Amino acid sequence: MIDLGRAVEQFRRAFSGEPRLYRAPGRVNLIGEHTDYNDGFVLPAALELATYAGVVPRGDRRLRVRSLLMEQTAEFDLDEPNPRPRKDWSDYVRGVAIMLTGAERRMAGADVMIWSDVPVGAGLSSSAALEVAVGYALLSVAGAPIRLTDLALTCQRAENEFVGMRCGIMDQFIACRGAPGKALLLDCRSLDWSLVPIDRRARLVICNSMVRHAHAAGEYNLRRRDCERGVTLLSAALPGIRALRDVSLGQLEGHAGLLSPVVYRRCRHVITENARTLSAASALGAGDLSLFGRLMGESHASLRDDYEVSCPEIDKLVEIAAALPGVFGTRMTGGGFGGCTISLVDADALQGFKESVAKAYGEATGLTPAIFTCSPGPGVGAVNL
Repeated sequence: MIDLGRAVEQFRRAFSGEPRLYRAPGRVNLIGEHTDYNDGFVLPAALELATYAGVVPRGDRRLRVRSLLMEQTAEFDLDEPNPRPRKDWSDYVRGVAIMLTGAERRMAGADVMIWSDVPVGAGLSSSAALEVAVGYALLSVAGAPIRLTDLALTCQRAENEFVGMRCGIMDQFIACRGAPGKALLLDCRSLDWSLVPIDRRARLVICNSMVRHAHAAGEYNLRRRDCERGVTLLSAALPGIRALRDVSLGQLEGHAGLLSPVVYRRCRHVITENARTLSAASALGAGDLSLFGRLMGESHASLRDDYEVSCPEIDKLVEIAAALPGVFGTRMTGGGFGGCTISLVDADALQGFKESVAKAYGEATGLTPAIFTCSPGPGVGAVNL
């Protein structure tokens, strides 16, 4: 839990002035993995865990940013021609500032301090929380209008074009549009969205495997290229398709000969995951937790076998959780190659679940997982002390 009073004192010591405070949440994706950049469907929830930005406007065009997590300060000239990434955490901040400036807004210079309790590298979207918190803060001190969907798109563009991570829109969108007690069903093509209540009998439990494989970012971009390759090859037989969103499973099976075995499996995951996500949203809205949990399990198997983005530690966590009483369903969440699992657990079984998972995972891997229960929280906004 962030001590905001102490954080403000740290801001005062590092900079001058009394900061305005803003927060943007991390997220957990209940189902719909690697579908967002394929124009598909996702079902995330915003977390109570969040990234905070304290900000004071400056009289010049410089942006000074202090990260308490990294214990580093970075400084940029907003008018610098042809800015280049520094290949560190500051690129997320600078990228957002550049995109906001390029969107016909003359952003004000500012002193910004960032602190967060979203675990980095755990698949809970710490990067999008950082982008959205900073973007909202910069717009606020500039007196610019804040349109949440536009903010999400701007932050996604910053990550795609400046940072170099070809993510979809899900993470930034849920950071902007999250709501307490609700998951959010998002159509990543139209950006139509609806809130889905989560049954109060169930709790969302995140288990951090404490591993993050170094090749994750590169493999993520490779998976996206595999999907794009699949669309290109399938379009010879299915003219007019724009993304895997437009392809049915029957069409994929009928034209599998056009694809390599690897590209075929990547496409099969995305197409079946889209169908699972729509079914899961309906099940969650109807309070059918058993069906929702079964779809979570099918999602994990597809991510493990067809998309190949899991790893032994994550598979072990899923195996352990799935065998415990009171667990409706469990799966990996996030981009993959480490990070976290998400489990839907009966509230009455919560304590036993945590103890059993920690013990069994520790015995199997020698690692101690970080396990926490989360409630869906609000999207980005101002914070009052």
